[in-house]
Amino acid sequence: MEQSLAEHLEHISQLWHRGLEHAGFDAVWLAAGSESMHFQDDHGPAFKANPYFTQWVDPAFAHAGAHLFLSPGEKPQLFLLKPTDYWHATTPIPEYLQSVVDINIFSSSQSLLQACGAKSRVQNRYAYIGQDQGNENLGIPNDPHLLDFMAFHRGVKTNYELENMRNASEIGVHGHIAAAEAFRRHGSEFDIHMAYLSASGQTENQLPYANIVALNEHGATLHYQRQDRDAAKEPRSLLIDAGGNYRGYASDITRTYCASGPHHEEFRSLLGLMQDHQDTIIEEVRSGISYAYLHRFMHEQLAQVLFDASLIHCSAQEAFALGVTEKFCPHGLGHLLGIQVHDVGGHLADEQGRTEPPPDNYPSLRTTRTIEPDQVFTIEPGLYFIDSLLEALAEQHAPINWDIVNRLRDYGGIRIEDNVRVLEHGVENLTRDAWTRIATSGRDAR
Repeated sequence: MEQSLAEHLEHISQLWHRGLEHAGFDAVWLAAGSESMHFQDDHGPAFKANPYFTQWVDPAFAHAGAHLFLSPGEKPQLFLLKPTDYWHATTPIPEYLQSVVDINIFSSSQSLLQACGAKSRVQNRYAYIGQDQGNENLGIPNDPHLLDFMAFHRGVKTNYELENMRNASEIGVHGHIAAAEAFRRHGSEFDIHMAYLSASGQTENQLPYANIVALNEHGATLHYQRQDRDAAKEPRSLLIDAGGNYRGYASDITRTYCASGPHHEEFRSLLGLMQDHQDTIIEEVRSGISYAYLHRFMHEQLAQVLFDASLIHCSAQEAFALGVTEKFCPHGLGHLLGIQVHDVGGHLADEQGRTEPPPDNYPSLRTTRTIEPDQVFTIEPGLYFIDSLLEALAEQHAPINWDIVNRLRDYGGIRIEDNVRVLEHGVENLTRDAWTRIATSGRDAR
C-alpha cells in the first residue's frame, strides 16, 4: 500500500476518533448508501457513495449497501456485499486495504445488516453517518455535532488526497484541450462535449459534475445544461466548465475561448483583461485571510476591468460602490473542492459548528472560511452579459456604456476557473500545473 495512503487513513482515523470524543460517541457506522430508482422504473441514477465512506474506500470498490465501522482501539471493519449475480458485474474486493481494514464479505443484504447489528450491540453509544436512515440497530443518524466536526476538517487535504486531485486535474485538462480543438473546428456543443469525454477517458457517469458547454450567448446562463446538436451558424465564443474524477476526487475547471478573426477583437481583449484579473486574485491568496475578503477583492478588481474595457462611464471605485459588478458577476468567487465538487464546510468557522454566513450582498458565496495551508478551492471570477441583470442596471440608470455591452451580449460571458492548493507562502495551482505537465511531457493521467 502506498505510504501516502497509509498516512491518509491514519490521519482520517485519528480525526474520527477525535470527532467521536467531541460528539460523545464510542463508534460510528459510515454507510456507503443505497441505490435509488426513477419513479415507476427499475433503474435510476448511477450510485455514488457517501463522501465520508469515499475517504476510506476508492469508489471503484464501493457499492450500495456497504458499511464501514470505526471504533477507537479497534481495527476498522468493512462490510461488503458480494452476491452471486449473473445480471451485473460484482464489485471487486479492495485488497489494497487488507493491511489496515478487516474486510467482511456477505452474499445478501440481509446477512450483512444482521452482522452490522450484531457488531453494534457490543457498543454503548454509536453514530450513523450516511444518506440512509439505516437499520434500527445501527445508531443515531447523522449527529450534527459529529458531522460539523468532520466537515470542518475535510477542508484541509492530506497528501494522498492532493495526489488524487493532481491526477483529476490532468484528466480534466486532457478534456479541455480536446474541447478547445473541437471549438476551433466549429463543432456543436454536443460535439465539444463528446470530444471532452473521449479525451478525458470518462463516461457521463464518471464525471464529477455535468459538463457545461456553452457557445455564444449560452455562456450567459451560469449552469447552462443543454447541448445543442447543431453547430452555431457563427461561432463567437465557448465557455466550458468541466472536470475530472480520480479515485473519487474532483477537479473543476473552466475556460473561455474566443473565435479567430479581427471582428472578435473586442471580446478577445476583454478575455485578456479577465485572465489578468484572475491572476491578480490568485496572487492575493494567502494563509490567514478570509475567503470572504478575497471575494470582495475580486469585485473591487472587476470594477477596474469594467473601467479598462470601457464598459462603464464612471470610475472603478464608483462602480464598485454602486454594486454594478454584482450584476456582471452574480456568483461567488469559488468554493472548497475535494470528494465533492462543492465540498462541505465552506461556511464553518470552527470544528464546533459555528458558522460564518456570507455577506448579505453576496448570498451566493459558498466559502467564508479563514484560508489555511492545504485547503483546496476554486478561483473562478466571471463577467457575464445576462439580460435580466442588465435590465436591472438599466432601470437603476447605472453608468453603463450600452453600445459596447450590446455588442458583447452575443458572446454570453467569461469564466476562468483554476483549482489552487494553499501553501505556507503562495499557492500550488493544480490546474495550470497540469497543463504544463501535459504540454512538456505528454503524460496521460487517465
